[in-house]
Amino acid sequence: LAEALRGLPALPALDPLEERILALVARAGQEQARLSVRDLMAKEEFGAPATVHNRLKSMRTKGWIILADTEDSRRKQVELTQAALSYFDQLSGAMLTATRGAH
Repeated sequence: LAEALRGLPALPALDPLEERILALVARAGQEQARLSVRDLMAKEEFGAPATVHNRLKSMRTKGWIILADTEDSRRKQVELTQAALSYFDQLSGAMLTATRGAH
């Protein structure tokens, strides 16, 4: 598994809060649910809205998420970047390979 993980595309590391936000964004994407910046800022478990806003800005800079336009120009939808989707696809493949090798 460690060898397979080394071959994953290199995106900058996330802090623990960013990882939790990323998990929520990924889950929303899998469920084809819309998740806006406002939705994330309203989640008390992520802390103050300013904290969430700063983390989203950091995650955009690191290449993990994008903010997509919606019908309402004031509202932005949070989505994974193509690089993040590729990372998760390759991570999934690495984990499947590792579990097959363990049997």
